[in-house]
Amino acid sequence: MPRKIRELIQDLKKAGFADRGGKGSHRNFKHPSGTRITISGKTGDDAKKYQERELERALHEVNK
Repeated sequence: MPRKIRELIQDLKKAGFADRGGKGSHRNFKHPSGTRITISGKTGDDAKKYQERELERALHEVNK
């Protein structure tokens, strides 16, 4: 079962990413180390596979 967009956002915030706003359904997040990621979709929508992969890459990059 796919995760929800709100779950991805929670994971980003736990890892120290700050919400930098966005436009429409797009939300930009930035980590103090400089890593950036954009998540699109409403919070109740199912996350797409590519969004989950991008999240994993961003978290891996931060946790190096």
